[in-house]
Amino acid sequence: MKRDRLLLVLYLAALVAVTLVHDPLALALGLLGLLLLAGRSAPRLLHRSLRVILVFNLAVSLGYALLAHLRGFSPWETLLLLNLRVLFLTLLTFLFISRVNLFSALDFSPTLSWLLALAYSQALSFQRAHADFRLALASRCLERPRLIDRYRASAAAAAWFMDRALATARDSALALRARGFFDA
Repeated sequence: MKRDRLLLVLYLAALVAVTLVHDPLALALGLLGLLLLAGRSAPRLLHRSLRVILVFNLAVSLGYALLAHLRGFSPWETLLLLNLRVLFLTLLTFLFISRVNLFSALDFSPTLSWLLALAYSQALSFQRAHADFRLALASRCLERPRLIDRYRASAAAAAWFMDRALATARDSALALRARGFFDA
C-alpha cells in the first residue's frame, strides 16, 4: 500500500478512535503526541488550529456554560473534553494535510480523484476571490478602513461567496447528472 494511502487510512481510523475517547487526560496525552509528531511545525500548526476553532469553540462553550449555570450543574469536565477533542481533531487534520498528498492517496479511484480535483479547484477560486475582496477594500480606502467598513465588506463578501457556492453547486450537480452520476 502506498504511503499516502496508508496515512489516509490511519487518519480516518484516528478520527473515529478519538471520538470514542472520553478521558481528558488521554486526549491531552494524544494532543502532546501529535505535537511531538509535528516536530518543528508544531507551533505553526497549533496556532493555525487554535485560530480556526476559536470562534466556534468560544460560542459553544459559552452557551453550554450558560445552560449549565441555569440548570445548576458543573460544565467544566464536559467543556474540557469537548475543547480538547476539537483541538485534537483540528490539529490532526492540519498535520495530515501538511504531510499527505491527497491526490496520491485517492489515485485508486478515478471518481474520488475527480471529485477532489473539483473541490480543490473550487477552493483555489474562492481563495483568489477572497484575496481580490481584500485588495478591493484596501484600494478603495485612503486610510485604514474603520471596523464598520470591514464588517460591511465582510458581509458583502460572505453573501457573494454563498451565492457563488450555490450557483457552482447547482451547475456541478447538473453536470454530474448529465454524466450519469445521479441515475435514479
